[in-house]
Amino acid sequence: QVQLVESGGGLVQAGGSLRLSCVVSGRTFNAYGVAWFRQAPGKEREFVAAINWSGGIKGYEDSVKGRFTISRDNAKNTVALQMNSLKPEDTAVYYCAAREGRYSYATSLIRDYDYWGQGTQVTVSS
Repeated sequence: QVQLVESGGGLVQAGGSLRLSCVVSGRTFNAYGVAWFRQAPGKEREFVAAINWSGGIKGYEDSVKGRFTISRDNAKNTVALQMNSLKPEDTAVYYCAAREGRYSYATSLIRDYDYWGQGTQVTVSS
């Protein structure tokens, strides 16, 4: 019933920027926490950033702090990931995930998320 659709991926030169979007449909958007994960070829899926249902709680993986910003627009059922100062090591498929519940914290645990998008490719050239 819940569907997540990512967009905004592409090819960018190191130091450039991209903005990813995740649209959540099928449920009440403001009842979901949302996160971004990424998976590079030959690597395990890793946490990138998360935001709780209200947008008041955010969390980031250390390697992206200061470069990436997660935000949400509940009126548009959309979560965005603004990625600046991109590095080649940021190259991966980026996945949006949703977790139902009005929690006052943001979780980085894969097992806490029940709904996943298909992913969008981000490639950063050196």
